Amino acid sequence: MKEQFMCSVCLDVLTDPVSTPCGHNFCRTCLTHYWDNTPRCLCPLCKETFTRRPELKINTTLREVVDHFKKKSSLDKPDTQLGKTQSEVQKMIQDRLKKIKEIKHSLELGKKSTEKEIADSIEVFTALIRAIERSQAELLQVMEEKQKAAERRAEGLIKDLEQEITDLKRRDTELEQLSHTEDHLHLLQVSVPLSAQRQHSTSQDNTPHAECIFLLVDVTLDPDTAHPRLILCNDGKQVSYGDGIQNLPDYPKRFDRYPVVLGTEGFSSGKFYYEVQVKGKTYWDVGVARESINRKGQYTLSPQNGCWIVCLRKGNEYKACAGPTVILFLKEKPQTVGVFVDYEEGLVSFYDVEARSHIYSFTGQSFAEKIYPYFSPFTSVKGTNSAPLIISRIFKT
Repeated sequence: MKEQFMCSVCLDVLTDPVSTPCGHNFCRTCLTHYWDNTPRCLCPLCKETFTRRPELKINTTLREVVDHFKKKSSLDKPDTQLGKTQSEVQKMIQDRLKKIKEIKHSLELGKKSTEKEIADSIEVFTALIRAIERSQAELLQVMEEKQKAAERRAEGLIKDLEQEITDLKRRDTELEQLSHTEDHLHLLQVSVPLSAQRQHSTSQDNTPHAECIFLLVDVTLDPDTAHPRLILCNDGKQVSYGDGIQNLPDYPKRFDRYPVVLGTEGFSSGKFYYEVQVKGKTYWDVGVARESINRKGQYTLSPQNGCWIVCLRKGNEYKACAGPTVILFLKEKPQTVGVFVDYEEGLVSFYDVEARSHIYSFTGQSFAEKIYPYFSPFTSVKGTNSAPLIISRIFKT
């Protein structure tokens, strides 16, 4: 029986069987290991103690019997072993079939997910392309409309400029024809716009003749507005820059930052004209200013700040302080400057009296308060620019 060939230590069929003096059989390795790990040398089965560790030799007869038993056991159960192997193989096949199914299912899910992502991406990009196309169309439309508007504005400006060129050519011809006249009144009738003139009959024989409706004013300087550095003549017709600061009352209407003085009389309607001599100067400001101009502290010369000024800088740089500044290119250096104002028309024009030519005009202005003649001889350093500004005496004819 199988139990006869079992090792009581490893409980398996004997391998290299050896026998103890007490007649029990064990695997050589099992018995050797047992004795190596016990303090006494005894039989693992009956516990008989041996005074001396027996020398173990393989029982060859028993080993042959055990080997025969092992072979017989294998031959007696071939179907059992084969069935076990076949079952394992079938299980492995089923496991692999299951894995193949899982892989195919995973691939199917991945395919569906990819198809959905592709469809979503196509939808997103299609919507984006449509949005870009709409934006492009809208941008092109806006750009086309801007271009058309710019073209319309340019056409209007060109038309206006061409008309101005025609008017200027006509005026230039008229001025050339009048270049030898000494009649200031006649000069202004030709130089200023037609809106500043009118025709009416005054003679008894009803003979029509031209007469200006503006007033040729006799301007005098207001000492209460003059900067403490400015020196005014007693007649109020001349102003120059002094060497020191005068001890003057600090009136609210006195300029304390820039060397400026205003005319005594202000105007809130109609048309008026005056002339100022600028001969011998390298710097000057001439024009008109509103009553509320800032007289204390800094301000910039411009219509926005309430002054309409033409000026000279560095001896040969003529400018209109129009905010921004306009550089003026004059054929001759003015010796006397004429200033014409049409209050209702919002017009301030400047003329070179000797050359009988137009210098510059501020047009389309709005005067909501009194305006006054404005003068600045500018500063004088070491005798330079020391000549005074002299207001010409004008008499109506």
